[in-house]
Amino acid sequence: MAKALCPGSFDPLTYGHMDVIERAARVFDQVYVTIFQNDAKNPLFTVQERVEMCREAVAHLPNVTVDAYHGLLVEYAKRQGISIVVKGLRAVSDFEYEFQMAQMNRRLDAELETFFMIARPEHAYLSSSIVKTIARFGGSVTGLVPPHVESRLLRKFGRSV
Repeated sequence: MAKALCPGSFDPLTYGHMDVIERAARVFDQVYVTIFQNDAKNPLFTVQERVEMCREAVAHLPNVTVDAYHGLLVEYAKRQGISIVVKGLRAVSDFEYEFQMAQMNRRLDAELETFFMIARPEHAYLSSSIVKTIARFGGSVTGLVPPHVESRLLRKFGRSV
C-alpha cells in the first residue's frame, strides 16, 4: 500500500493545494494531508482551524486523512509508515526551496522520496500569502479558495459572510 504525505501550513487552504491533494489521491492508496507548524510563519488561523478547513475540503476523498504535527517531517513520516512526500511546485523559486528541503529530508531518512507535482497554469500564481493579502484589504477571494474557507477568511477580517 503506497502512502503519501502532503505537508504544508495550509494557512489557508487554496484551490492550488486542493489540486495537488486530489491528484495525489488518484495516484496513491492513502494520502496524509498534514499541517505542520512553521514557527517562522505568523499564521492567521490556528492549527485546529486549519485542520477543520482541510477536513471539510477533502471530505469527498475517502483515501485522504487530515492531521497536524509539530516536529520534523521525517519523524512524522516514520511514525505513519510513509515513504513518499508530495509537494506542489508553482515556480522556479518553489523548486529551489523544495529541492533543499527534499535533500535534507533524504539526508535524515534515506528511504524518504519526494515527488513534485507541477501546478496547473490556473494555480501557478496562487499562494496562501496572496489570498490573505487580498482578503485583508477587502478583495474577492472567490475562486481562489473553497467557499467554506472564504467564509472563515471574511470572518477573520471582520466582514460578513
